[in-house]
Amino acid sequence: MTPPGPALRSPGTRTVVALGIDVVIIAVFTLLGRRTHDEALDPAGWWHTAWPFLVGLVLGWALVVVIRRTWPLRWVDGVPVWLATLVTGMLLRAASGQGTAAPFVVVATLFLAATLIGWRLVAGRLART
Repeated sequence: MTPPGPALRSPGTRTVVALGIDVVIIAVFTLLGRRTHDEALDPAGWWHTAWPFLVGLVLGWALVVVIRRTWPLRWVDGVPVWLATLVTGMLLRAASGQGTAAPFVVVATLFLAATLIGWRLVAGRLART
C-alpha cells in the first residue's frame, strides 16, 4: 500500500534553497536577538543562541517529510516547520538554562511565523504569476 500524498523524491535545488532560506532566517533571528541584548556576535555566541532553534527546524522539516511525504516548500508546510522550530527551540533553551521570558516567546513566535511561513507564501504567489 502506498502512503498518502505525492511520492517523495530526492531533494532538488528548490529544496536545498528552501532549507538554506530557513537556516538564514534562524541566523538572522538569533543575531538580531544577540545584537539587541548587546551580546557578542562571535560564532560561539551565535551557536549558543541558535542551536536550539536549528534543532527545531530540522525536526519541523522531518515532520513534514514523514507525515506529508513531501519537502516543506508550500506555505502550509511552513506551519509545522514554524511550530516545531518555536516549541523545540524554547524547550531546549529552557533545558539548557537559556532564557524563555514571556516577551521573548512572543517575539520569537511572531518573527518565526512571519518569516518561516511568510517567505513560502510570497514564493507561492510569485510562482503563480
